[in-house]
Amino acid sequence: MTHGIDTDFLVAAEIRDHPFHREADALLQRLLAEGHDFALVPQTLAEFIHIVTDGKRMPQPLTMAEAISRAEHWWQAKEVVRVFPDGRSVSDFLAWLTRHQLGRKRLLDIMLAASFRSAGVNRIVTNNERDFMVLGGFEIVNFR
Repeated sequence: MTHGIDTDFLVAAEIRDHPFHREADALLQRLLAEGHDFALVPQTLAEFIHIVTDGKRMPQPLTMAEAISRAEHWWQAKEVVRVFPDGRSVSDFLAWLTRHQLGRKRLLDIMLAASFRSAGVNRIVTNNERDFMVLGGFEIVNFR
């Protein structure tokens, strides 16, 4: 089964001193051992690079080169399905923003969810369950 990756999972899996690294890595290893794959959208990689290079968020931020290398590793992994926004996902994105009266701080999460929905991905690995539950139809896989 395909599991969509939220940025918080990617950050926790890649940053060894992250408070949830051990849990994220254990989940990653278990899902891989069980034969699951992962869905990844380009905007998650952009958000990942932004976060892990930010000295205000990371005690030991990565260099841009390190962050890009790690993002590239994920993008090229054979277990990763690349997902892109399409017409349906943009329509769902706009409709969900309106229907659920969501604000600007939810834009990336809602576009992520819409892209996954359009690609048939209904499981999201995240610790931010509340960001997606209002939309319905997604199974959340927590890693803490």
